[in-house]
Amino acid sequence: MTSTERRIAVVTGASAGLGAEFSRQLAARGECVWLVARREDRLEALAEEIRAAGGACEVVVCDLTDDVQLAALCDRIAAEEGLSVLVNNAGFGSKSRFADSTVGPQDAMARLHVLATVRLTHAALGRMGQNGRGRILNVASVAGFFQSPTDVMYCSTKAWMISFTEGLCLELDGMGVSATVVCPGFTITEFHDVLGVSRSTVPKHHWLKADYVVAKALAAMDRGKWICIPHWRYKLYAMIGNVLPKWILHPLSRRRRRRNDAIRANETPTPSD
Repeated sequence: MTSTERRIAVVTGASAGLGAEFSRQLAARGECVWLVARREDRLEALAEEIRAAGGACEVVVCDLTDDVQLAALCDRIAAEEGLSVLVNNAGFGSKSRFADSTVGPQDAMARLHVLATVRLTHAALGRMGQNGRGRILNVASVAGFFQSPTDVMYCSTKAWMISFTEGLCLELDGMGVSATVVCPGFTITEFHDVLGVSRSTVPKHHWLKADYVVAKALAAMDRGKWICIPHWRYKLYAMIGNVLPKWILHPLSRRRRRRNDAIRANETPTPSD
């Protein structure tokens, strides 16, 4: 297969969670997947799994918050004639108040969610524009429709990603290239485990499976839809976030924060104002 015939899908944050599932499902569709993340051991294990299932992939160890490493990856993407899909999935969350946390993790979140997405997307669109085909898939969150204490940067950067994708969708219309943003709700991955957040704070029926979220996202991407919100429950929440005035949303957010703080501290929640 020549470089112009093969299809390359680049997946960031591929070492775990949704990124690993995107990689599996794209490889099963016949894409040669570039597995991009920092943890080489995790990537090698995933690559072995994909190859054992008959898929093709390449391990690309890269810290997207490092300017030099990010630039090198952008150069590779821009030069890859077979580029067909870019999944901007890499990300992480926080459970600390912005003013109380050190600036390092906040800076890293902005670099990863925003700057890396900008630069990788720009590199990919240069190549996709020349080819007259390609798909950009950005992984945001239903949290992007809200704002929440202890999640200020996460909500803000995911809101930016939603807006950014909407703009791209309008700009790319008629070019053979599309941009889609997926906004999952609570999904069963190691995301919340890394944060040290107990799943008991969220009702069981709110949790989605990673394979379900990824399948819905890829189906929306294939159809050229600009936004995908898996499951009707989260579609409703997103609509509420868009429609309800802030004087209603903000007290609800504060009450939820106090309830979760109380659960974590094994205390009885204090009454809301």
